[in-house]
Amino acid sequence: MKILDRYILKTFLVPFIATFLIVLFVLVMQVLWQTFENIAGKGISLPFILKFLYYSTLIITPQALPIGVLLSSIMALGTLGENYEFAAAKSAGISLQRLVRPLVFLTMLLSGINFLFLNNVYPYAVLKQKNLYLNIKKKQPALALVPGSFNSDLPGFQIKFDEKFDEEGKDGKEVSLLKKVLIYDLTAGKGNQKVITAESGKIISEEGSRYMTFILYDGYYYQEHVKSAKTVLQRKKMAASNATFKEYEFNIDISSVTGDDDLNKTDHTKNFMMLSLNQLGDTIPDLKASYDEALLLKSKNLYATAVARDLYKYPDSLKAENINIDVLENFDLQSKINVLNSATTKIERTLSSIKNNQTSIKFKRKNLNFFDTEYYNRISFSLSCLILFFIGAPLGSIIRKGGFGLPMILAIAIYVTYFFSNTFGKNLAEESSITSFLGSWASAFIMIPIGIILTRRATKDKGIFNLDAITQPIINFFKKIFTTKEA
Repeated sequence: MKILDRYILKTFLVPFIATFLIVLFVLVMQVLWQTFENIAGKGISLPFILKFLYYSTLIITPQALPIGVLLSSIMALGTLGENYEFAAAKSAGISLQRLVRPLVFLTMLLSGINFLFLNNVYPYAVLKQKNLYLNIKKKQPALALVPGSFNSDLPGFQIKFDEKFDEEGKDGKEVSLLKKVLIYDLTAGKGNQKVITAESGKIISEEGSRYMTFILYDGYYYQEHVKSAKTVLQRKKMAASNATFKEYEFNIDISSVTGDDDLNKTDHTKNFMMLSLNQLGDTIPDLKASYDEALLLKSKNLYATAVARDLYKYPDSLKAENINIDVLENFDLQSKINVLNSATTKIERTLSSIKNNQTSIKFKRKNLNFFDTEYYNRISFSLSCLILFFIGAPLGSIIRKGGFGLPMILAIAIYVTYFFSNTFGKNLAEESSITSFLGSWASAFIMIPIGIILTRRATKDKGIFNLDAITQPIINFFKKIFTTKEA
């Protein structure tokens, strides 16, 4: 390796290692703040918390690597330009392409490492982290209850509340304070016949106990006592009881969801993020076949419902003469009414069938899109190091500024654009608005032309924007006008 190559690599690697570790630390701290409140002080030992953060670090590494490459390439090339080392190299007959050649090979190596992480380490880390977090929730079921939506993790209950605050109780018991509580009690197996609302409440749970205690304050209780009623009149006569209360306490049996105490147990393995590229490739055809089979089955049901098999073409010799083109005009009044009623019934039945099956079909399609998008995204995102390098390197040589000032601002702006375009494309693909391939490669299609333009301008030693090309014609125009007036 030549001295110049070693110098260029050193100039790049020093800021790369620093920026990569800083970005990784910041992203891990973000995950820590999001989950620390739900994990800390819940009877979970420190080794398991550290293990959770370790898996989070492995998951975040493929995201931190492209940011490190982008920022360090801007800083390294900017420092070379700021110290006039580019000018010295050009005066010695060394082009920009020759200067960055070792960095290109290094970035290709980093892209390969990123792909290996995404294909092997990332699925393993997601598998371990998700199962560890779910096992922690089983150990402390109160963790599974989240504010703002209905929670069905506790058997026989649908629970919703606006806010939750966790605190340490007496004798090692965990206490969660709730605000604006709504509970549907479904334990009787007769549907939603028991409703409890309260202004506030608290959950008391203890490790190892099979019961979770709810204490509600300032609420309302309503319960229907008749199993069912077929008519509106009977439903109005149904016996029911209701009451307001200052304090209401009841226990929920959670033994069926707490399970054993093994936090390392792995039960959930079917998530699309937990599979490697080969596993995704093997799973997607099965999901597509299942989806196509569901569509075929629904279409056959609609075909049978519409009695479409009875609609076939008659030979001309069997056609009756003097048939009106308007089909209904060939029937008498009563027959017309019967035909229209029959058509209306079939249409309503068909629409009802479509409406009932719409949710399940959408779920199958979206689930397929998740796997399909993840497959293409593994490949496209692994090339993000190379794509962002060809944006950061020419940008650094153009602005000729090193350090953490302007390069940091530019790197953040570029990566935010890349990340949001990638997320936006994936969301569109998951909703079937665009294909999975296009959604996963949307950010690459946006950033690659920018990289080509910046590379061409840096090679020709031009600025980011050629303002003279815009302002000079305007200046020349006004010069001609004033020159003509003076003459």
